[in-house]
Amino acid sequence: MNWTLALPEIVLALCGLAILVFGVVQKKGQPFLACSMLTIGAFVLTAFLVVMSPDGIGYNHIFVNDSFARFMKILSLAGGALATMLTVGYARELKVERFEFPVLLLFSTLGTMMMASSGNLMTLFIGLELSSLAIYILCAFARDDVRGAEAGLKYFVLGSLASGLLLYGSALVYGFAGTMEYGAIQTALSATSAVPMGLMIGIVFMLAGLTFKLSAVPFHMWTPDVYQGAPTPVTAFMAGAPKIAAFALLLRVMAGPFGHVAPQWQILVEAIAIVSMVFGSLAAIPQTDIKRLMAYSSIGHMGYALMGLSAGTEEGMRGTLVYLTTYLLMNVGAFAVIIAMRRKGRAVTGIADLAGLGRTDPGLATAMAIFMFSMAGAPPLAGFFGKLMVFYAAINAHLFGLAAVGVVSSVIGAYYYVRIIKVMFFDEATAPLDRRPLSLSFVSVGMGVATVGFLVVLGPVSTAAQAAAQALFR
Repeated sequence: MNWTLALPEIVLALCGLAILVFGVVQKKGQPFLACSMLTIGAFVLTAFLVVMSPDGIGYNHIFVNDSFARFMKILSLAGGALATMLTVGYARELKVERFEFPVLLLFSTLGTMMMASSGNLMTLFIGLELSSLAIYILCAFARDDVRGAEAGLKYFVLGSLASGLLLYGSALVYGFAGTMEYGAIQTALSATSAVPMGLMIGIVFMLAGLTFKLSAVPFHMWTPDVYQGAPTPVTAFMAGAPKIAAFALLLRVMAGPFGHVAPQWQILVEAIAIVSMVFGSLAAIPQTDIKRLMAYSSIGHMGYALMGLSAGTEEGMRGTLVYLTTYLLMNVGAFAVIIAMRRKGRAVTGIADLAGLGRTDPGLATAMAIFMFSMAGAPPLAGFFGKLMVFYAAINAHLFGLAAVGVVSSVIGAYYYVRIIKVMFFDEATAPLDRRPLSLSFVSVGMGVATVGFLVVLGPVSTAAQAAAQALFR
């Protein structure tokens, strides 16, 4: 029982409790800004501890720390820190200027870290629920906003259903294997020649529960309304860290304990990837609200990321990890621009509200154009390399139909991304947007530079992703 393996999680939990107490005891002034800065500091400290943490299995095989866990934890911490930064500038306007907001972001990120290191079906569920419960509250945090309350309630009800499906599937798997530990489940599966039907039903239920968190079709129904109704920094966070953590669970569970029955579940994952890519691309076309467009776009992106899992190879897993890295960069950057869309003190989220932005605010328009081109997969931006690696993995696994659907979906998706660029640079200019705070400019510029210059760090990121993928197959 090596408790130091979970030192990053322990430190982040203690920091969260300390920040919570600090916010409570403040009698004068608004401690939101101080708590936000402390939360970002806690994320940075935890990231350092994650990088320095050793490999190993602890706590009676329920906690795993390896290259894969560290890779996913760094992405989750980056998503949490960036979401906190996005909140700082517009907290008062978004009606979330209370110290509990960054604390909830912190504890949700803590849940995603537990998910990445899950070695047991129980830690899987505990980490998932810790992350989800905080997000339910964050969605409805602006209590006077009717759409926010609706978003929180919808996500809570449907999320509870998904948790029930996941638990039921876990119970069926436990009934077959007699254990909840991943390694023991893998041993039990490798010792049997025929896969019991009850076990396959359990795997299907677990896959359903996890794909809900990814907002993959057919468990995507909550995504547009929740994305539109939740405060935009919360939407940016939901589209990043929790989805990355859900992918961490999905990759670890499918490649680990269920790796021996891959031929049985691969076709199901392939079907989910296909319908997610096609539906996400087609449903985004008629959208006029940019947050709803980003919701349908995220459904398509999850389909592309699932292509790597469909391949079922180390190369496929590496491609998925690189894709998630690029997705985090361009997604956070795009939401930074969306948060900056305010006119006369009010948030505007219509695509038409971006008209003429290239003339009224060239810097912001250029940043948004970079993110849109990257999401479309235009070279040499980050999104191109992410798609290239998952397509290449699918082709090498002889999934030619899946790769062909991915290419066609990318071409269709390019239409609505280019449409936004056309509106910004070629439509008649409307009234200029309000002046944005420095934090938003910092995030949008930083993500823009990272998206454009991703080729520079592609080698190190690919190497880290390769090491993470190899850890799944040991």
